[in-house]
Amino acid sequence: MKRACLFIFISALVVNVQVVGQTPQKHQVEVKKDVLFASPEGFDLTMDIYTPQTGKSSYPVLVIIHGGGWLINDNSIMDQMSEYVSGNAEYVVANINYRLLGDQNNTVTINEIVEDVFGAVLWVKDHIAEYNGDPNKVAVTGDSAGGHLTEMVVVAGGMLKSHGFTQSPYGFNPSYLPAVKTAEEVAAEGGLSVQAAIPSYGAFDMLAAAQGGFEKESNFFWQMGGAKARGLFGNDFNVTDHPEMYKAVSPAYLIPSSSGKKLPPQFFHVGSEDQTTPPVAVKAYFDQLKAKGHTAEYWLYEGRNHAYLDSGKNEFLGNSFEEDAIEPLNRMIKFLDSVFY
Repeated sequence: MKRACLFIFISALVVNVQVVGQTPQKHQVEVKKDVLFASPEGFDLTMDIYTPQTGKSSYPVLVIIHGGGWLINDNSIMDQMSEYVSGNAEYVVANINYRLLGDQNNTVTINEIVEDVFGAVLWVKDHIAEYNGDPNKVAVTGDSAGGHLTEMVVVAGGMLKSHGFTQSPYGFNPSYLPAVKTAEEVAAEGGLSVQAAIPSYGAFDMLAAAQGGFEKESNFFWQMGGAKARGLFGNDFNVTDHPEMYKAVSPAYLIPSSSGKKLPPQFFHVGSEDQTTPPVAVKAYFDQLKAKGHTAEYWLYEGRNHAYLDSGKNEFLGNSFEEDAIEPLNRMIKFLDSVFY
């Protein structure tokens, strides 16, 4: 069953998202809903796949990773974005789900969320040709928590270990792996490499987030997710005694030098009035990437708050998809076109 699509502003004011209007489209789109890609510990993970109907036999692919503080929302919060991109540009869109921290009796850990996203990307590469997608032309994007997960694909996609986080060196064992391949073999082949990425108002430092109170009851996302506040890695680990675990899920500590590994081109954007993932934090991460020799663009969306890509209308934040999402989506499409066309 799909989770309720809610957005919570960090001030703890709860606002229901109201879906209004229809998403404008230039061409028809075929949609396959709830496509199963993995079932970690019996928890079914699905994605919705959108294929443009413009007569081509193959299109580049955009994987969309929803936000919600790793505790709320499901992929339907990105429905209108998926419809717009697939209906106004020539991309197959895979709008994915992943486990939330409160799932499976509040036992899911942040590394397992990363593993679900990694598994989704690997499944896309294995199966997206069945939906007219080109597995050799894949981009990833996500907003807020999804921006964090997007960036983990980019900077940590080579950190695959069958032992996951059970021992050091820490790594990720994706929820889906190609048949007869280990996590290490997939990493050696560059199986999670992508050709472009768009982190939208993302969070890039989980160590700092934990130090700042993310794991405490004062973080209202726990209550909205129906879960008791606890550590990102469970109750047996904490940010003071195990900082290396938190760094291993934080893109801010994982950026390689371009002389060792060249990252794909990226496009960062954030609202000038964003109080949840402030522009200063997004720009600082962008500057780190540039300083290490990577190709990236940055755009500040003047006058906008957080979550402007979400479906529907959020009266508290002053966002509506029809009024606020179109300009950034057109900029995102322009960036993707510069990479793939």
